Amino acid sequence: MNPYQKLLARKRKWTPVQTDAGACKEGAEETLYRALALRHMELPVGDFITDALTTEVPEVAREILISNVRDEENHDVALGYIANAFGVDQKAEAEAIKLRDAWTSHPDHTIVKAMVAERAIFFVLLPFFRANGDPGMRTVSADISRDEQIHVATNSLVCKELGLEASPSLDKLRKATINWVMQPLQYKNTDRKLSKKFWLDQSDNLMYQGKAPELSFTKAARMPAFFEHSNVNLPQYA
Repeated sequence: MNPYQKLLARKRKWTPVQTDAGACKEGAEETLYRALALRHMELPVGDFITDALTTEVPEVAREILISNVRDEENHDVALGYIANAFGVDQKAEAEAIKLRDAWTSHPDHTIVKAMVAERAIFFVLLPFFRANGDPGMRTVSADISRDEQIHVATNSLVCKELGLEASPSLDKLRKATINWVMQPLQYKNTDRKLSKKFWLDQSDNLMYQGKAPELSFTKAARMPAFFEHSNVNLPQYA
């Protein structure tokens, strides 16, 4: 099996369901609205991959890239259900759409844009949901994270094979995006999971080193507990 086939074999199919709103960590609410507003980037990231498929991507990578696009559609549905339950902030929604448009119009190769968005934005937002969100957010973020690990590995392999790297201007857009999401938090907080600096540092670490050891708390299995959810809220796994 080539590396792309090995990644494809790791996938697990899951079906999102509509959840109920639950209690979130006090002090995180405004930031959660902003993080949730960036769900508008899920389908554009899928479009980035679709566009990349019209270029010189390795033939052996095509099957998993097509599968990854379907994952993004699934993530959009799942996060849409969370937004239905939790509610949205219209100002945050409008600002997130402007950021989405900036990513879409940026001139870097689409596979690079997908890699940076998933590695240094989504991989920060998903742990933020795990740390501060309600039970529905925590469960959905764990399911999406499993998919995104495979996406980032795939896109990183393709970028390496094609000799592609993110430009300084794309890195600047990445910084602007994560700064906007975390702006409502205190720069430093005794609870680091409510510290703006902590989350910005994680984005930098993921961007420049490809890892963020301080997010190791997300390694803990996220099994929905029966006392947290009614049966209709539990995701369906194949």
